[in-house]
Amino acid sequence: MIESASSRFIVKGYPIKIKGKVVLSKAWVKERKREYYYRKAKEEKYRSRAVYKLLQAVEKHRFIQPGNVVVDLGAAPGGWTQASQKIVGDMGFVLGVDIKPIQPIELPNVHTITGDITDPQIIERIRELLPRPADVVISDVSPSISGIWELDHARQIDLARQSLHIATSILRPKGNLFVKTFQGDMLNNFINEVKQHFAFVRLIKPKASRARSAELYVLGMNLKRAG
Repeated sequence: MIESASSRFIVKGYPIKIKGKVVLSKAWVKERKREYYYRKAKEEKYRSRAVYKLLQAVEKHRFIQPGNVVVDLGAAPGGWTQASQKIVGDMGFVLGVDIKPIQPIELPNVHTITGDITDPQIIERIRELLPRPADVVISDVSPSISGIWELDHARQIDLARQSLHIATSILRPKGNLFVKTFQGDMLNNFINEVKQHFAFVRLIKPKASRARSAELYVLGMNLKRAG
């Protein structure tokens, strides 16, 4: 088979013109998309490109509203905390929690703490800092990646379960949860666990999430009862 010039350039990842039309390889499009969100975050002074995953999900499902109290688990470096504050406005409150120190966000209605979400004391620490029961819990927590997929998937589901436990303990009735998971054979069981607590559950892959990434987000809305 003779390789055409077009196929050769597409494999290399460069856009070319064929009969006046621009042809793009999938690899080139994905890389350009990644760079777009990175540049956009820099321009809009967000600390992470991951902020657009949250913003895209909120735009579609409206699970964070002005005036809400939001708890951001796995908040470092603080992008989701920044975005949440912009949504809730001056009448809301955002608490960021991470095992790593978070650079302070100098706003009166934002507070951050260093803490491990697997620590049995973390729920009480969070409750003490909230002005009232939370309206929303968001969690972008990830494990340290080992490269062994079965292990990484299991660790991610464990962290998602811990986020679910915290959410059902601190949310008001009809509150919402947005939590990161990884694709794998344990995911369906976790989704069923979320359904036990929330009336509306959806699996979401935001456009800002890299196509090759195994991450997915589970959205639970309308907590059936407080923990």
